[in-house]
Amino acid sequence: MQENYMLEMRHITKRFGGVKALTDMNLLVKKGEVHALIGENGAGKSTLMKILSGAYQMDEGEIILDGQKVKLQSPKDAKNLGITVIYQEFMLAPDLTVAENIYIDKLAAGKFMINWKELGRKTKEQLVRLGFSSIDPNAKVGSLSVAYQQVVEICKCLTRNMKILVLDEPTAVLTFSEIEKLFGIINKLKAEGISIIYISHRLEEIFRLSDRITVLKDGCYVDTVDTKSIDKEKLVTMMVGRELTQMFPPRNSKIGEEVLRVENLNAGRQVRNISFHVRAGEILGFSGLVGSGRTETMRAIFGVDKKESGEILYFGKPVSFKDPHDAIRHGFGMLPEDRKKQGLMLEQSIRVNTTLASMKKVTNSFGMINHRKEKEYVKKLLGSVSAKYYSEEDNANSLSGGNQQKIALAKWISADCKCVVFDEPTRGVDVGAKTEIYKIINALAENGIAVIVISSEMQEIIGLCDRAVIMRQGEVTGELTKEEFNENNLIKYAMGI
Repeated sequence: MQENYMLEMRHITKRFGGVKALTDMNLLVKKGEVHALIGENGAGKSTLMKILSGAYQMDEGEIILDGQKVKLQSPKDAKNLGITVIYQEFMLAPDLTVAENIYIDKLAAGKFMINWKELGRKTKEQLVRLGFSSIDPNAKVGSLSVAYQQVVEICKCLTRNMKILVLDEPTAVLTFSEIEKLFGIINKLKAEGISIIYISHRLEEIFRLSDRITVLKDGCYVDTVDTKSIDKEKLVTMMVGRELTQMFPPRNSKIGEEVLRVENLNAGRQVRNISFHVRAGEILGFSGLVGSGRTETMRAIFGVDKKESGEILYFGKPVSFKDPHDAIRHGFGMLPEDRKKQGLMLEQSIRVNTTLASMKKVTNSFGMINHRKEKEYVKKLLGSVSAKYYSEEDNANSLSGGNQQKIALAKWISADCKCVVFDEPTRGVDVGAKTEIYKIINALAENGIAVIVISSEMQEIIGLCDRAVIMRQGEVTGELTKEEFNENNLIKYAMGI
């Protein structure tokens, strides 16, 4: 019996210079199904989707949409055929309103005047449909939280006559309740016959939402399986080509003296009377919903944002870091949540990014860089974190997301910090890279470094941390020991129950 496919991408090959990014790739998506596309960072998911979106042109192969062979020469071609892609990096104009962004390609609707009242009404309808009626259609998109910007991006796509919707890590910046609303919309679109290609590193979402799963590895097609016919362990083995016997590797660290103590810290509306401590060799988790104030708390300690009141004790002595440079000078480091904008200089070389926080190790007494020494040091350091790259002189933006994160981690390893904060250290990286990052974090703790991990993934908090502080609306609502860790407790404190 002939399958009723909405999309057929057959024998797709794509080269960049002499390098094959995709080799004989296949993706067959049925009408009205949620089809998961998974693979390690660098497996070819993004390249395949950029071919589908018209951003890239394939070198070999064919694309058949709803039974008709099509040529996608530009993103406009894909959009006109009902193919919509939502990338991790939003395609929004921050200085325009929510309404203007959602209807940006048909503002005037062929007329000389824009009917702003009608535009606002239609926008409100779309927001209500998604369950986000609290968003003001007239608000500037740049003033919204990252989670609400994601909602606007999804809303923009829903106004088009879609046949296929590609969602690339759509829940990465959403809270628990917002994720549930998104899942409801996905199921509704599926019932309407829209085909959804869902890209995510969160396996629990894949198993909950998808009907079938296509696995990619190293730019090649591995297999397509029915979701009900496979378990997580087998799926991970297909992805990485080896068994991951333990996602969270064991740690043999000895918890020592108190390194950092924070008492009644206040810094704006999202940091109110925060108190906690962390000791040498300990991994302290910070859990809570997006917008709960976890990142803002660490930014205030790190000297990025101004502290209003409260006391910070570092090795028992009061400190107040004037800025990040002052914090680094004292051996306090912080890996930001957004590695692309804050964690790395993407247009600079891997070498420059790696030694940025530890220039003293590669300079002489006159402040001149010893390039030979720097090159050897970078190779040794990146080898210790299993980073994959061609040359240390390549720009950081040439790397996959997982390897970019390893470079960002390596920067803080080289800085010899006594306390380091990792804000969402595994966001947007694949299962194999996650395990390697956990090993790096464990090694830091085993070397006596106090580690703070901010994570929105409860399993990460449970599997990695010794204790957890839970925040809600700028306040600490609870603290759990390792023995008290479970999803139920974390959710209760995060939701204020």
